[in-house]
Amino acid sequence: MTITLQPSGWSFDTDTETTVLHAAERAGIDLPSSCRNGTCRTCICRLAGGSVRYLVEWPGLSLDEKREGYILPCVAVAQEDLVVDQRLAKKIVFPE
Repeated sequence: MTITLQPSGWSFDTDTETTVLHAAERAGIDLPSSCRNGTCRTCICRLAGGSVRYLVEWPGLSLDEKREGYILPCVAVAQEDLVVDQRLAKKIVFPE
């Protein structure tokens, strides 16, 4: 499966067991994060396409936010190809 970030157009592969956040990090992309357990909401962003399932029973999203397409990438795993609106993503630069 593929996750594409908008508006950058960056994309990376994932599977049905890896969180969106971890898949991005493996691909060298830094997404905002803090708690990594679905409570702080630092990573909140909008899902523009596709579907996710959560690794926690009740992620820190209201019902309205879920209906509007918001997700928490730190505890969300892709169920199909995703398009995610995440304007704060940065490429990770490793020193040589």
